[in-house]
Amino acid sequence: MFAPINAVCAADDGVKALLGSGPQRLYSFGDAAQDAPKPYAVWQTIGGDPENYLAGRPDIDGYTLQVDVYATCGKDARDAARALRDAIEPHAYIIRWGGESRDPVTKNYRYSFDVSWFVPR
Repeated sequence: MFAPINAVCAADDGVKALLGSGPQRLYSFGDAAQDAPKPYAVWQTIGGDPENYLAGRPDIDGYTLQVDVYATCGKDARDAARALRDAIEPHAYIIRWGGESRDPVTKNYRYSFDVSWFVPR
């Protein structure tokens, strides 16, 4: 019932080089610790539905995820977003580039994108 983004990214050397491993700094539910080392990324399910049929149960679920990368400089945010994109694209579709921003309080840089992921049951 969930997109396997953590498993896919944990197996990718480019993502591991930038977001670590054991633990990987890719947090679900859009939730990272206040003092998480940067760069890091958060993701959350923002939509989706099962592939329904007139006869029988669905055999695949579709999910839309929002991924946000945070870093102390723009280059690191872009590099981590690029690594995540490269890891995810063989398994799912990037459907929106959400843009770049900088938090006025923390001064962290953010890069955002959305993913459409189909997961067989």
